[in-house]
Amino acid sequence: MSVDTRRRSRTILEGPDRAAARAYLKGIGFDDEALRKPIVGIANTWIETMPCNFHLRRISERVKAGVRAAGGTPMEYNTVAISDGITMGTEGMKTSLVSREVIADSIELVARGHMFDAVIAISGCDKTIPGTVMALARLDVPSLMLYGGSIMPGCFRGRDVTIQDVFEAVGAHAAGKMTDEELAELESVASPGPGACGGQYTANTMAGVFEVMGISPIGANSVPAVDEHKDDVAEQAGRLVMELLEKDLTPSKLITRESLENAIATAAVTGGSTNAVLHLLAVAHEAGVPLDIDDFDRIAWRTPLLADLMPGGRFTARDLHAAGGMRLVAKRLLDAGLLHADVPTVTGRTIGEEAEAAVEAPGQQVIRPLDNPIQPNGGFAILRGNLAPEGCVVKLAGHARREHRGPARVFESEEEAFAAVKAQRIQPGDVVVIRNEGPAGGPGMREMLAVTAALVGEGLGESVALLTDGRFSGATHGFMACHVAPEAPRGGPIAAVRDGDMIVFDVPNRRLDVELSDEEIARRVSEYEAPPPRHTTGVLGKYARHVGSAARGAVTT
Repeated sequence: MSVDTRRRSRTILEGPDRAAARAYLKGIGFDDEALRKPIVGIANTWIETMPCNFHLRRISERVKAGVRAAGGTPMEYNTVAISDGITMGTEGMKTSLVSREVIADSIELVARGHMFDAVIAISGCDKTIPGTVMALARLDVPSLMLYGGSIMPGCFRGRDVTIQDVFEAVGAHAAGKMTDEELAELESVASPGPGACGGQYTANTMAGVFEVMGISPIGANSVPAVDEHKDDVAEQAGRLVMELLEKDLTPSKLITRESLENAIATAAVTGGSTNAVLHLLAVAHEAGVPLDIDDFDRIAWRTPLLADLMPGGRFTARDLHAAGGMRLVAKRLLDAGLLHADVPTVTGRTIGEEAEAAVEAPGQQVIRPLDNPIQPNGGFAILRGNLAPEGCVVKLAGHARREHRGPARVFESEEEAFAAVKAQRIQPGDVVVIRNEGPAGGPGMREMLAVTAALVGEGLGESVALLTDGRFSGATHGFMACHVAPEAPRGGPIAAVRDGDMIVFDVPNRRLDVELSDEEIARRVSEYEAPPPRHTTGVLGKYARHVGSAARGAVTT
């Protein structure tokens, strides 16, 4: 039985009583022929405030050309985006995770309101990637997500650099290891054009994860932003969504328990961002698929770390693409018996078939063979314990430590911690504790890259540990636990910690503990007074009232 590819848009555009709707659209250039075709919403996240999304108007034009060539009528619309990198370390960063929900809400609203037959979402910076996929899961119309691609690396005195180098240089500068002139020179070359941050940070992690999960065409997202083939990839995506419409292939058939497990394994094998835990939990929630934070630990622990990618490794997203891209990553997982091979993807082929089509560049060193992993377990683990009853995420890629015991240095905000780091008041062996930065307490769960990078820049990355109820950037590396839940303002045990308390990270036993009795923790938590909320009205106040635990994806209800 043939699929009615216009069954949604007919409602809003067809028949004598819809003459006014057609009149509006004819007034801006859509003729009768265009309005008789399936209507495809092009959800663009273009914005002029960052390189990640700056080029997406160009990408969108090519996507629309592909839709038209395949017999559809594209209608472009826009949503918001916040740059994590630019807002990092400021009050502005509180808006970043909040924007994920606004992105999902706004894409969903326009698509429902205008009854699009299909949707392509074009993403760039960190929160636009999961935000777009969350919206597609809610809508469940034929759709796909296309990532605008990674930035090329900069060149500083003969070596490749990324924005991570600039954040770490701030710490080196504070410690007197870099001059004003050197810092200025580095900042002028580290971000050489459009595209998202170049390491296996959150944007590239999620872009790759969604290729293997099947909601993005595999091989498309990893093409760099300024690569000559990116326009071709965009046009092919426009054609592809029309095929999805003909097949009525919707996200509910693609986002399944098995495809989410493939996504988790992809994040683990590539040493990806800890934010993948937060975002995949949120996508699973929107898709109605049961997924628990402990699933991440189970899958990551059986998955070797094979990708030698920044921030813990040597290579960038451009190098991964040249080495064989996400098909090669999927092939490694397939050969290891860690891939659900029969999972369908938007290309019309299963992820197993896509993996078998991988072409490995001769001599590539980016993705190691299975018999020579960087480490036997994936790039992160889930810890529980008396400090994190609901769990937390610890990053393991990029360092060898699995245990740490040290005295707490407690800060009530990121600003307090960053000031202490810049003043060189953190000592080797310390455990930096940053609280009141969780989903509700921040509000907005800021990333701590300014703090973590400054610690690395000062030479303390291998000797201190850090924990927070906030988040880390994908560019963070070192022995650091994030998403500690429950968060301090909601009665979490992190509220009980005081300067000098001994804190123990024990990855082999999956524990994060403070050396206090349960009774003492309960007493201190009952006495703790969180700082008064800085935002009680507007979007941040609303978010703080409605956001849930990080252990469940920090989704709003």
